[in-house]
Amino acid sequence: MSSGTDALLALRQAIKSKTPITYTNDAGPTDSFSSATHLVLSPTSALPKSTPTRLRKPGATASDPQSNSQDFFSLGAVYLAWLLRDAPGAEYMKQVRENGYTVGFVSVTERKAVADWLEDKTQSLSGLVSIEAESTTPPGTPPQLRTTASLPSVSSAKGADTTSSPLKRRYVADHADIEVVKKIKANEIELQDRITVLRGIKPNNLNSVKVAFAEKLKKLKEAANPKHSSSIWSSAPSTPDPKLQARKPRNQYPIIMISSSPTSLITMYNVRRFLQDAVFEPSQEARARAAAEGNARAEDVIPIYRKRTTIDPSGRETETQTRYFVVDSAEALAKFGPDAWDRVVCVMTTGQTWQFRPYKWQEPKTLFHHVKGIYFSWTNDPPNPKIKDWNVTELKIDPHRRHVDKSVVAHFWRTLDQWTSANKPSLMQG
Repeated sequence: MSSGTDALLALRQAIKSKTPITYTNDAGPTDSFSSATHLVLSPTSALPKSTPTRLRKPGATASDPQSNSQDFFSLGAVYLAWLLRDAPGAEYMKQVRENGYTVGFVSVTERKAVADWLEDKTQSLSGLVSIEAESTTPPGTPPQLRTTASLPSVSSAKGADTTSSPLKRRYVADHADIEVVKKIKANEIELQDRITVLRGIKPNNLNSVKVAFAEKLKKLKEAANPKHSSSIWSSAPSTPDPKLQARKPRNQYPIIMISSSPTSLITMYNVRRFLQDAVFEPSQEARARAAAEGNARAEDVIPIYRKRTTIDPSGRETETQTRYFVVDSAEALAKFGPDAWDRVVCVMTTGQTWQFRPYKWQEPKTLFHHVKGIYFSWTNDPPNPKIKDWNVTELKIDPHRRHVDKSVVAHFWRTLDQWTSANKPSLMQG
């Protein structure tokens, strides 16, 4: 393949024409993508997996893939995003890591848009850098020869050498066209999604806000302490600060994280029915039922609505509905913003330490100091020695007696409420 061929267009053409894409390395053809060094896109073209494409990474501003390759996705990363387009999020991340892309891979949220563009379902793609003087000729088309007789005015006006090859003449853009393109680009607005907007272009430093409110927070804490009440009445204002009231957090719903392991008793397929309806359904049965309803893939964020009944001192009962969010990956948690870990109140574990690698706290003892740990197991399972020192609560699920599920779920919510009230009271609802 010639050096002038665009890797992204070549891959798109191969996918559109349904040409089998194979792998090769120095030893010859191979069936393993991880051991391959080149992608064979057609019988006459092969490109290295590391070839930078024109698809720019989120947050990058470079426009030249050759001189700033670290700001662009490689051909192998883009191909994997298309190859695993239908895989669940957790399985996609696992396959990407096993194929050597610990960094520089297409994220789960961007994968569908990339796959649709490669399959020619859409004509635009966020982050795609346009080709300068892009040709409309499909990749692999042989160049058309032009004779000097077809351009008599150019050769006569400029006195060009008639012995030179017409194939070597470069396209020279019109100066007026260049100015028009510059004006258009100056008025362009790059579309962004919620994640890229929250991420910003530089790390957020909120130390100035912390310092500004340190004195006010100190006075509020002293006012809540009866030992210091006498010294506070003289200095504290009689009315609350309206600025503090205006900055009350909104939509701070607590988050529950579960394991993405296929062996977990609680998965994204059965968690809603278990925590919301207090009925345990095996994950495989729940997955088959969802597939029969047309939902082959589980959602990455699931809202849970829980009804709570409280009794005030006068004996009156009040029923309220509280909301929680359930996620099974750090990628889904990132959708809630940079402070999402402050809203995590519970992590359900299967006792496997690999679950915590993408978490903010990777050490189990440290993790379960900041969140409540829950370990679900069958009633006939022996104790798991791995979780002995993890500070987690073990809850048993009966394999056959479904009428006891309500007591297990009630125990879970009671344990979670006690921990949240003691450690993150701002997330208690109702």
